[in-house]
Amino acid sequence: MSDDKNTVQNLADAAKAKINEGADRLRAAGHDLASNVGDDHANNAADKLQATEDRAKAELHNREAQAHYNEGQREARDGDGH
Repeated sequence: MSDDKNTVQNLADAAKAKINEGADRLRAAGHDLASNVGDDHANNAADKLQATEDRAKAELHNREAQAHYNEGQREARDGDGH
């Protein structure tokens, strides 16, 4: 995060990260579903691995969103642009 972002920019970045988190969680759910369908054990295992990766990405986006939100809240209180 840049120190020169204002409150609105930080909150917009938080919203973007939450959208990305949601997309990652949807992809993970799709891979979870795919891992339970079909007879190819290798493909099912690959889908399980991709679901795990997508959940990890979702968690990173969640943390990013929280950091942007906290910075936006701090900026709203302080209002000093830093």
